[in-house]
Amino acid sequence: MISSILLAAAETVPPTPAWNPTVGIIISISSLVIVLLSTRIEKPLVGPKFPVLPISIPTFVAAMAFGHIIGVGIVLGLTNIGRL
Repeated sequence: MISSILLAAAETVPPTPAWNPTVGIIISISSLVIVLLSTRIEKPLVGPKFPVLPISIPTFVAAMAFGHIIGVGIVLGLTNIGRL
């Protein structure tokens, strides 16, 4: 049996876009920007070093995760205002 609270919440969920290349590009660009900004933190080389970038592997993983969070926020915001 479904609770009435869940039914009330189901009606207020905003529309979310289906995945398309535009969504992928937005999330990729936001992740790249956050990775580039992560080189400006105080100690980006704590832990195992990343062979290509001047940051450590934990910094890279954290920056990519945060970039995805920012990208999803951008996609949902653009969908909410009708631009995507």
